[in-house]
Amino acid sequence: MSEDSRYEAVCSRDARFDGQFFFGVTTTGIYCRPSCPATTPRRKNVRFFPTSAAAQGAGFRACRRCRPDAVPGSAEWNARADSVGRAMRMIGDGVMDREGVSGLAARLGYSARQVQRQLTAELGAGPVALARAQRAHTARILLRTTDLRASEIAFAAG
Repeated sequence: MSEDSRYEAVCSRDARFDGQFFFGVTTTGIYCRPSCPATTPRRKNVRFFPTSAAAQGAGFRACRRCRPDAVPGSAEWNARADSVGRAMRMIGDGVMDREGVSGLAARLGYSARQVQRQLTAELGAGPVALARAQRAHTARILLRTTDLRASEIAFAAG
């Protein structure tokens, strides 16, 4: 892979290249993954490395936004997906119905605004819409699989 195509992957923030190479920014002394959400550096300030150890060996420190020193598949590698998964489990358990968005955010350790942003970015819908969809799904399942009356199903689904 040429350096120009690597720089194009950095410009497009393509997560498919995460772990295949890392880039260091000479003006800041920081190295990142190709999908880092930070401002894209100028081409003349970028050096490419095959591993994070090579970038550290060249005197660069890890970016605190994209965590390139974390192991792929760990919670630190994709923190947003991890928190979104936890949020979805909590919504499924009924936390949104009992405590609302602020309660969900408090349990996750984020602000309500951050939870809204993360869920919308990953799933395309906010916590309220996801909770409504969860209740509708529960109601559909109860309608198909039980002999309960519609009023009992509505109460059971939330």
